[in-house]
Amino acid sequence: MSRAPADRSALARRNRRLVTGVFVWVAAMVGLAYASVPLYELFCKVTGFGGTTQVAAVAPGRVLERSVTVRFDASREAGLPWKFEPLQRQVTVRLGEEALIFYRASNLSQRPIVGTATYNVTPDIAGGWFNKIQCFCFTEQLLMPGETVEMPVTFFIDPEMANDRKYDKVTTITLSYTFFEATSDRAKALLEKARAPVTPGVGQAPSGGGPGDKGKGG
Repeated sequence: MSRAPADRSALARRNRRLVTGVFVWVAAMVGLAYASVPLYELFCKVTGFGGTTQVAAVAPGRVLERSVTVRFDASREAGLPWKFEPLQRQVTVRLGEEALIFYRASNLSQRPIVGTATYNVTPDIAGGWFNKIQCFCFTEQLLMPGETVEMPVTFFIDPEMANDRKYDKVTTITLSYTFFEATSDRAKALLEKARAPVTPGVGQAPSGGGPGDKGKGG
């Protein structure tokens, strides 16, 4: 009879350890899930996995005779009241050659909108060789109501791609962008600034209200 309380106490301790272990395991899995996102993004940027492009400060300065046709694609999330399109449908560049192309975006709504663009290239295996020097996708873009902007992309294809025979069949690369409405803290700050009333600077008369302002046709 005296062993029953001791057995119950031991069982309670085991249950507490089990509950604690499960809690720790769940917490570890949640932490791993959050950590896996930036780790996955870093992996894609380093390896070009999934068609993720690379970033470079300058072109390599070595241009080969081999050329690649680069096509340009544009899309936007459903509900984003923008028009978004490439100004060139395709260009042909030599490996190592620096190229400059433009996309155009128009805000068709009656409110300021901040957009952010995701991007990739196909075929996916070309991502590790496609380098951007300048791109509108590096930061959010604020467009006022009715505003249209032309946004540059400067890029090159790494000439080192020619040294790997498995890329010999890569003759065409498609660069794709998709615009989404941005909700980051920076986007909120841009919108707050855009909506703030404009006040004349020190010593500056309001437009059309200064003495001697004759206006157009005066």
